[in-house]
Formats: sequence, C-alpha cells, structure tokens
Amino acid sequence: MRLILVGPPGAGKGTQAARLVAKYGIPQLSTGDMLRAAVAAKTPIGLKAKEVMDAGGLVSDEIVVGIIRDRIGEEDAQKGFILDGFPRTLAQAEALDEMLNEKGIKLDCVLELRVDQEKLVGRIINRAEEAKARGEAVRKDDDPEVFKQRLEAYNRDTAVVVPFYDKNGLLTVVDGMQSIDEVTAAIEAVLSGLDENV
Repeated sequence: MRLILVGPPGAGKGTQAARLVAKYGIPQLSTGDMLRAAVAAKTPIGLKAKEVMDAGGLVSDEIVVGIIRDRIGEEDAQKGFILDGFPRTLAQAEALDEMLNEKGIKLDCVLELRVDQEKLVGRIINRAEEAKARGEAVRKDDDPEVFKQRLEAYNRDTAVVVPFYDKNGLLTVVDGMQSIDEVTAAIEAVLSGLDENV
C-alpha cells in the first residue's frame, strides 16, 4: 500500500496517517522526520541537507527526493509507505513520479482530505483561545496568523499537486470536515478496494 496524503495544514493528515500506520504496519514518511534522521545519520544526502539548512536555505527538491529514495529502500517500507507533507509542489510531484518509475514502484492512491478553510481557521482560533484560557502557551502552529500564512503557502504551492494526481487517475477526495472516525471510515472504504495490492 503506497499512499500520499494531501490537504491543508490542520486537515487531520497526521491523525489519519497514524491510524493507517497502525492498521497496515507501513511507515509514515514525514519529510521533516526523514531530513532530521538523514542529517543525524550523516548520510551523504543528509550532509548535503545539513549544509543547506545550516546556511538558512530551503532544501532542494533533488535533496528531498534523494532522502525519500533512500528511505523507501529500507526494510520497513518494502510493504508500502504513507507520504505526508510531500510532494509540496508540482516540481516535487514530477520528481517523485520520475524516481518511483525508475524504481518500478507504483502509487496506489493519493488521498486528499478536503476541508472548508474558513472553518479551519475558526477551529485554530478557538484552539488558541482555549490554550490561553488554560494559561498554556499557544503552539506556534496554532497561532492564527502563522496558520493563515501556512494556508496561503498551501494554496499557492501545494494545491496544484491535486489536479496533477487527478489527471493521473490516482486522486480520491475525502471530506475532511467529518468527525475523525468518519474520515477514517471513508479512507478505509477507499482502501478496501486496494487491499489485494498489500
């Protein structure tokens, strides 16, 4: 089972990915985690990434795809994987496609968690206010201004990968505004048809 989860920040991708990991026993590949692991392990590509990050730059698509190439070659990813937070741009989607083709690996499904972004912002504002009311620090991700910037970046850069995968016949849209359990059930309904590939 080889999946990509797409959706704006706050859509619930992390929650659903964790449930899929538990059910299918396949790893969730978060580019942030993989980057940190490659840097810590001092792999050739990790050292390249460290150099760029230390200089305050953004890691290139080539480096990120290289890290994914290394990671999906590992033992635990042989039965499949869930990509979360990647690809973030059309160029990354095309580079990933090329790399998977070279390896003879096919994606089974791209799941888009579609949400009402206005309501999403409202949710984040509530979460921030509740944290303040409890006397807790507001998580950086829950700062409404930071969140709005992340949403803008998603709409500008990442939303374009949705038509790319739709055109390739891989995209399935799931209503991300349902309860967590309803979203899980909708995803399960989609994936049950793919189970013979697992």
